[in-house]
Amino acid sequence: MISSLDVPWRRPGRVAYARARLGAFLRPPVTVLPAPVDLRVDRDVAIPMTDGVTLRVNLYRPPGDDPVPVILSAHPYGKDNHPHRTRRGWSLNLQYRIMNQSEPVRFSSETGWEAPDPVWWVSQGYAVVNADVRGAGTSDGVGSLFSDAEAADIVELIEWAGAQPWSTGRVGMLGVSYLAMAQYKAAALHPPSLQAICPWEGFTDAYRDFMTPGGVVEAGFTKIWLAMSKRVARLTVDLGKERKAHPLRDAWWDAITPDLGEITVPMLVCTSFSDDNVHSSGSMRAFQRVGSADRFAYAHRGSKWATFYSEAARSAQLQFFDRYLLGHDVPKPSPLRLEVRESARAIVEVRDEQEWPLARTVWTDLHLGPGGTLSRGVGDPGSIGFDLRRNAAAFTWSVGEDVELTGPMVLKVWMSLEGADDANIFVGVEKRGGGRVIGFEGSYGYGRDRVASGRLRMALRELDVDLSTPHQPEHTFRTVSPIAAGEVVPLEVALTGSSTLFRAGDELRLLVAGRYLEPGNPLFGHFPTRYERSGRGRGILHWSGSHPSRLVVPVVPAAAHTH
Repeated sequence: MISSLDVPWRRPGRVAYARARLGAFLRPPVTVLPAPVDLRVDRDVAIPMTDGVTLRVNLYRPPGDDPVPVILSAHPYGKDNHPHRTRRGWSLNLQYRIMNQSEPVRFSSETGWEAPDPVWWVSQGYAVVNADVRGAGTSDGVGSLFSDAEAADIVELIEWAGAQPWSTGRVGMLGVSYLAMAQYKAAALHPPSLQAICPWEGFTDAYRDFMTPGGVVEAGFTKIWLAMSKRVARLTVDLGKERKAHPLRDAWWDAITPDLGEITVPMLVCTSFSDDNVHSSGSMRAFQRVGSADRFAYAHRGSKWATFYSEAARSAQLQFFDRYLLGHDVPKPSPLRLEVRESARAIVEVRDEQEWPLARTVWTDLHLGPGGTLSRGVGDPGSIGFDLRRNAAAFTWSVGEDVELTGPMVLKVWMSLEGADDANIFVGVEKRGGGRVIGFEGSYGYGRDRVASGRLRMALRELDVDLSTPHQPEHTFRTVSPIAAGEVVPLEVALTGSSTLFRAGDELRLLVAGRYLEPGNPLFGHFPTRYERSGRGRGILHWSGSHPSRLVVPVVPAAAHTH
């Protein structure tokens, strides 16, 4: 029997993974293709804003004088920050080394960081505009990231692109991460020339998704990103200082959060299961909550950039824009392109679905029980204590037949504390088979990720009744409620969505701890992720008829999954 206590941040296989990780750092599998010598490009095109500040863009166009639709991206990373030849080959963004590349990546030498490849898009009959936002790169002024003012600038860029003689007047937006997030607020302002958006993995709530998920402060990648942002752009607002000044989700956070319901243009959003620490939850929220009648999701669990520049993803992007920018009679995308995996590299099935969560989901309670068990039936009452810093409570479900778990999970548990009045709780669900933990692709290219994970600061457990659904709880993060000595409180911890096949004989393992479940070592851990861990003390999980602690999992009725 597997122990009911575990130390999940100490897993075998670290040495082999570190060797592969080091190899990818030294020689990232990134291929840069030189741009054609006759590529039509105008650099540093000046675009005056209504307040007199000038923004600048790089403009790429197909040959000829016929008007074409426009793909636009806007960001603070520098439009000229793309590969250049050196004596040793092509220069690459440092991120391609720091963040593990588990699959090959290919793009042209004109491709900016997380931006569409202009050479490829021009070859498909589109103009491409890569813009420096206010205060960044070659643009003038001082900017403010995530702000309404930045969105207003982007609207002016859109309308400028739509009014040019080489343009058909139909503009779309495309890009990854910040280049995705910049689309939401601009689209919510309804610029007339904007006809479609394609945010490729972009969070929608900076507090809930990125800086303080579950009310727990992320102190790794966010610090790096905030420091980098101040280096590449002149900004009026210091997001790092504002974050510390607003530990709860208040009006300041509300102001930098887009109103998804105001977005009405057609949208294709990439909502991967492999970016839990940044974009997964927010991009799925966009799919669920935008006001667009035509909204589509591309769900995968592959490598972020390898997928974005892949033939399959580009084909989906092109079909989407051909329909909504060119007006071609091509089929509508399916509402949800779903990818089911059984391991990091094993795709079981790619199929079309209609919604998220799937309407035919059988929501199944796996109850916590004695001896570290999870079972469909309610067992004998009991409890287990764990050190908030040293170990995790663990519960295992032995899978008796092939089962697909597709959708979000939620841990609904009763818990008390000893020696503390608050704690940061980290929850993970992992898959075991053949006597080992089966890894999946995670944020920053981490190849030893779990099936799903979640986190919650206990003192911020108050549910937002307006935003929550039975299987996707959201919290207000506005009220601090410490836990009294001996008090047993209910917690609902939302776990990230996933689509995973468990074979008969596999095990589902639930982990609950007071610190992040992954190590932080740069070679074998989940660098640069870092969450503030709990203080000293013990957490105690309780289960009984009056305290029905359980993991709710999304069972999809049996399909023909071949071995």
